[in-house]
Amino acid sequence: MSAPVTLRQRTLRGQAAALWIAGAVLALIALAAVAPGLLATHDPLLTDVRATLQPPSAAHWFGTDQSGRDVYSRVIYGAGRSVGIGLLATGLALVVGVIAGSLSAVAPRWADAAAMRIVDVLLAFPEFLVALLVVAVLGPGPVNVAVAVTIAAVPVYIRLARAQTRTLAAAEHVEAARIIGVPTAVVHVRHVLPGVLGAVSVLATIGIGTSILAAAGLSFLGLGPTEPTAEWGLMLSAGRNLLLQAPWVAVFPGLAITATVVSVSVIGRVLRARAEERDA
Repeated sequence: MSAPVTLRQRTLRGQAAALWIAGAVLALIALAAVAPGLLATHDPLLTDVRATLQPPSAAHWFGTDQSGRDVYSRVIYGAGRSVGIGLLATGLALVVGVIAGSLSAVAPRWADAAAMRIVDVLLAFPEFLVALLVVAVLGPGPVNVAVAVTIAAVPVYIRLARAQTRTLAAAEHVEAARIIGVPTAVVHVRHVLPGVLGAVSVLATIGIGTSILAAAGLSFLGLGPTEPTAEWGLMLSAGRNLLLQAPWVAVFPGLAITATVVSVSVIGRVLRARAEERDA
């Protein structure tokens, strides 16, 4: 007679299943981003006025848009730009956040207090609003969108990196390294920084989804790439007035954004849950 399955075992099995599904979705999206030609069936920029707004069919799996372009191929080619902006913004935010947070943790009290007040002000506003204000100052464009999303995401990483640096700096093994004469910079690089990066990287996994969503939102408002670029947010914007006539124009880019953000969030939350169990 088999032993009864405990709640923890069910949880672990559910997490494993969620990781497999999310990983499979992200693997497919990564393939589309890196090698779209392997998956696309048409030129994403090729227009055909005789095939405008055709519903999904064997010839056009996701239908066609108002210019007769194949929506499926545009979704495939749009993965590189949409996901790329999110990854770039998250990577830059992580690097800047770890450096600024670590420096703030060891800085004089007045400098640390001033930096944290700036962080508090930025955290008081939604990330998307901060990104929108930055784009309003810098101007539209994919590069400025990436910069804006980075600036909006940085405060969260600064605060976490500062807290982790202070916690790890007071750990016994770090104090022991200082006592035996190991230089402060070496102690920080060998014993403090890896722990900070571990904690921040888990948060960054979730942050990738937020950054992709923010970048798509800015593109939806017309502040990112311009036509005829294949980008999910821009495609969603182009199809918003066709929801009754040709809903597939907006539905499939929207599903791509949703699948990507949900999959990244699932992986990030499972990793965070396991990290919390490990630290408990």
